[in-house]
Amino acid sequence: MWTGAGRLDTAGASWSVQFRTAPSSLRPSRLHSWAHSSLSCKSPASLAVVVVESAQPSTSCHPAGPGPRLPKVYCIISCVGCFGLFSKILDEVEKRHQISMAVIYPFMQGLREAAFPAPGKTVTLKSFIPDSGTEFISLTRPLDSHLEHVDFNSLLQCLSLEQIVQIFASAVLERRLIFLAEDLSTLSQCIHAAAALLYPFSWAHTYIPVVPESLLATVCCPTPFMVGVQMRFLQEVTESPMEEVLLVNLREGTFLMSVGDEKDILPPKLQDDILDALGQGINDLQTSEQINEHVSGPFVQFFVKTVGHYASYIKREANGQGHFQERAFYKALNSKANRRFVKKFVKTQLFSLFIQEAEKSKNPPAGYFQQKILEYEEQKKQKKSREKTVK
Repeated sequence: MWTGAGRLDTAGASWSVQFRTAPSSLRPSRLHSWAHSSLSCKSPASLAVVVVESAQPSTSCHPAGPGPRLPKVYCIISCVGCFGLFSKILDEVEKRHQISMAVIYPFMQGLREAAFPAPGKTVTLKSFIPDSGTEFISLTRPLDSHLEHVDFNSLLQCLSLEQIVQIFASAVLERRLIFLAEDLSTLSQCIHAAAALLYPFSWAHTYIPVVPESLLATVCCPTPFMVGVQMRFLQEVTESPMEEVLLVNLREGTFLMSVGDEKDILPPKLQDDILDALGQGINDLQTSEQINEHVSGPFVQFFVKTVGHYASYIKREANGQGHFQERAFYKALNSKANRRFVKKFVKTQLFSLFIQEAEKSKNPPAGYFQQKILEYEEQKKQKKSREKTVK
């Protein structure tokens, strides 16, 4: 399963489903490049189901057939990260594959005709299977999927809390980040976790979890990127002309290159708050879900405190179109340190894309971030009320 790094809400859009068969001679290592060159996935609601004949299944794909793996792989390529929903689609495709390829196409046609579900909503497909009759398949898009398919424990095993915060700070200002590791799983898990720290914002620049040798020149790009490179290419990377890059050695838990100001990007008090929250009780966590919630929470709270008031500074016309009041927005912050940070942050693509979506929507999107904003505002009200009582 491959998805872009974006967080896109495409309620009501059609799926724009494509169904293609890759050449039987295609090597598994070439599947990714073939798919992206052969399939159009420009629409946020695009969905491509790729069938690969005579290829060994990889960890990014869904092996077809029960028991021994058949020489056929189904993959999904999408611009929307809804892994649970896509997994269910693959389950349905696989179930039909065991009957006949001809049974798969009506199911895919049903996807084409259905509206892409809004966050938290469900679409129901009607599908006929020989000998089983008509089935109704419910596909639910999670209300908020910011921790779906994320493994923060991979970062914790490779890096210190201070280093993770510095990586977050560099990503927030959209700098160039390179992760180095021996194995592919460590690279992909750590880079995906690093991008997930940015929730509710989405990395909008070059994002390659594992850079193939043919694309190593990517590290010379003057634009922001977040990429993973295998350790065997370390010499090629370090000898490349690079500027303002954070080069993270996941094997050794060190920074091989840095800008030098990573510790000073975030407001000092809020940075200390993140580190304190991360350190409290971290050794008592047992499940991956607990670890993910524990790690994600402090970073979400950081954005709540710095930009959580954004909705109050979107002024709307009679037709509902919003206009963000940037200057009034950052001047509303009392802390000078917070204000300095936000003045830089509002210039990033991270924030621009987020605010563009907010300008289009009459109501703040429901989800974990909005929930935390409301909780924080309620806490501030209660604090003011107690202070008045004391006076």
